[in-house]
Order: sequence, then C-alpha cells, then structure tokens
Amino acid sequence: MVVVRLLDRFDVSSGGEAVYVPASARRLVALLALRGSPVERSYASQCLWMDKTEARAQANLRSVIWRLSRCSSPLVLLSSSHLSLRRDIEVDIDTVRGLARSLVDESRTVELDGLDAGSLSGELLPGWCDDFVELERERLRQIRLHALEALAQRLLRAGRHALALDAALAAVAADPLRETAHRAVIEIHLAEDNLGEALRQFASLVDLLARELGTAPSRRTAELLVLQPPLTTMAGQRA
Repeated sequence: MVVVRLLDRFDVSSGGEAVYVPASARRLVALLALRGSPVERSYASQCLWMDKTEARAQANLRSVIWRLSRCSSPLVLLSSSHLSLRRDIEVDIDTVRGLARSLVDESRTVELDGLDAGSLSGELLPGWCDDFVELERERLRQIRLHALEALAQRLLRAGRHALALDAALAAVAADPLRETAHRAVIEIHLAEDNLGEALRQFASLVDLLARELGTAPSRRTAELLVLQPPLTTMAGQRA
C-alpha cells in the first residue's frame, strides 16, 4: 500500500518504507492528492508555475513527470490530457475529511469508541505557501471546526463529558472567536452541573468578543445561562 501524507509533513511510503520523491515533484504529487480526481495537464502546469510562460510551465511539468517516473513506486497515472494519482494510493487527508463529513452529517451513525479531538488533528503541509495549498488549508480548517463541534455534541449525548469537552475546547483553540465552539463548551459544563465553569467560559467569550469585534454573544448563547434556575431559588430549595 502506497500512502501519501500531507498532514504535518509531506511524506510518501510504500509498505512502510519511505519512497523518495524529488523536491521538484512534490508539489505536483500534493496537488493531485488534494484534488483527488484527474487534473488537466494545462491546469496543473498553470497552477504550479503561475509566474512562468505557458510554454515554460508545460516544459516544467514534463520534466517533473519524467522525474516521478523514476521513483521506486509509480505514483501518477497519465493520459494525453490529464494527470491523477494511482487509484490505490491512500492519502491521509482523505481519511480526516471523510471522518469530518460523517460527524457533521446527523443522519449517519459514527462509532465513537477511539474517537477524540486528536482524530481530526494535523496541519496541512505546514510552511507551504502555494495558492492551491492555502485554499485547501482553509477548507480543511472549516470542516474540522464543524466536525469538532459535532463530535463534542455526539460525545455529550453519549455521556462522555470529558472527551466532549476536549473536542469543544480544541475547536475554541483553533478559532478563539468562534462563538459556536464556546457555546459547546458551555453546554457541556452545564450538562455536568458545573455552573461556575459555564459562567467563566461565558465571561471569557463576552470579554473576547467585546475586545476583538466590539460585539456581544448572541441571544442563543446568552439564553443557555438565562434558563438556569435563579441562585435565590436554588438556595431556598436547599434550605
């Protein structure tokens, strides 16, 4: 099995052994891995060498394809007009994106055993500044945020509060201004009857939104705490 790794670093392996990919060819492999479907040769050349003339870009592409043909494991399928990775190659980001899509789809059943925030971790090709990487990096960030929140809600419903909180806090860490992530944290604290923790999280959100955006939390978030029994009522019940 040939595996292309794009999360946290670029790496290609076959049967657990590293496959050497020339530095000049890695961007093409990454592009094809991220697209997941055949790419026109003209698109690939323009995407990878935007600052070159069309003729120079196409020449560069032919050179890269030749270098890839010398790899110990063949990686690319060729036609007269298109390029793609071999169909039997596994790409790590596909696994994360597939899990994320399953989590956000409430109609799908997801086995929660062994799942936590780490199941959705990993930065896409850190240090790479190509436009096609930055676009996919943002797409991955968005689906991951939604997936972390969805995972937190699924774990909360399953009564796994510690793992649910970990997933929700991972979403907050990934985007501190994301109110839905803060709301998930508050909901989990309330489910555990940790009102003080919920109030602390809400206060942090209030301060952050006021300082950074000049706004306040939405009514939906505020009502999570408004709906809690008044302290005087609870004190009277205890008495």
